[in-house]
Amino acid sequence: MDETTGYRILVTGSADGLGRLAAETLLAQGHDVVVHARNARRAEALRPMVHRGAQLVVADFAERDDVLGLASQLADDAPLDAVIHNAGIWSGPAVMPVNIVAPYLLTALLPAPRRLVYLSSGSHYSGRPVLDGVDWQGRTAGSYGDSKLYVTALAAAVARLRPGVLSNAVDPGWVPTRMGGAGAPDNLELGHRTQEWLVTSDDPQALTSGDYWYHQERQQPHAAALDVGFQDRLLATLAEETGTTLG
Repeated sequence: MDETTGYRILVTGSADGLGRLAAETLLAQGHDVVVHARNARRAEALRPMVHRGAQLVVADFAERDDVLGLASQLADDAPLDAVIHNAGIWSGPAVMPVNIVAPYLLTALLPAPRRLVYLSSGSHYSGRPVLDGVDWQGRTAGSYGDSKLYVTALAAAVARLRPGVLSNAVDPGWVPTRMGGAGAPDNLELGHRTQEWLVTSDDPQALTSGDYWYHQERQQPHAAALDVGFQDRLLATLAEETGTTLG
């Protein structure tokens, strides 16, 4: 990809926070941006970007049928060059459906974009590489740390299984968003810059795959995220749970 050329990029969870900032930046750079909100009320915040040319999609990632419907809609639309899997929640029953099941399904079902970025977190280091007994359907509260470990492993697995795709995980830092809170100590601007860079840049450092990034610097993730055995067990578990295999 050339930064001077516009590309079609989906940013999930772009009604506010880091997702909105990334979408606004990419739109200003001339890219064809698909913005996403979980319901019509939150979609209203995206109208200014829609008026500037962004495409709006609405789907509640806590509802699996919504995710499947969105995947079908996007698969029938113009091909995506990249996806920033930004949507996420901190706590509650929807943690697993939103933070890992939705990005898994979108990855499996969308015609493969050339670049994929998955939002992880420093909290993934506290995650447990345990898959037994996980409530993927969101009937009970899920572990945020576990969900972010799973999505970091997903990013690494996609990099391994799809050699023509650049797939990376990003820790945006603890930044002052609605999720992070006003007192979060990290840099908000740096919190979304890495995602934008990874989906648009021809910088040789951005043309890598299977890495875990923090503020445009590679970091070492939780060992389980790079464990091929754990990756394969995660994918098999999600395939059985969703009835959808990631190839």
